[in-house]
Amino acid sequence: MAHVLLIGREGALLEGLARSLAGAGHVPHVAADAHDAVPPSPRALPLVIVAERGVATEDTLALLRLPIATGGALLLYHTGDAPDVPPPASLQRAVMAELTLPLERHRLLALVNRIEERARLTGRGDRRDTPEPRAP
Repeated sequence: MAHVLLIGREGALLEGLARSLAGAGHVPHVAADAHDAVPPSPRALPLVIVAERGVATEDTLALLRLPIATGGALLLYHTGDAPDVPPPASLQRAVMAELTLPLERHRLLALVNRIEERARLTGRGDRRDTPEPRAP
């Protein structure tokens, strides 16, 4: 069970992703932007942050300052109809993968499962109360 933070403006898409993640045994949290994205508690830091590329590009610094569990990862997504503007270099370095949603919904689930498994196998999943330091 991984805590997954979904950040984006398309409510219907995020609701569908949240249901898919919950159906796979994960705990999704939804936010419209990085400023609204507050973890429910220090012990429930997200292991995976999935952010819309447009929102992430607009407020890169706020996104990079979000706390994430040790061993966690940041994923970006776009819907295919968004302009193809590359994110800033600081954001590109922090991103594990970019997805086209909803087309790659199954890839998202596979990535979340793999990140959770990696954190568990390395023992990083046991220390969720310590945020992973990231350079902005």
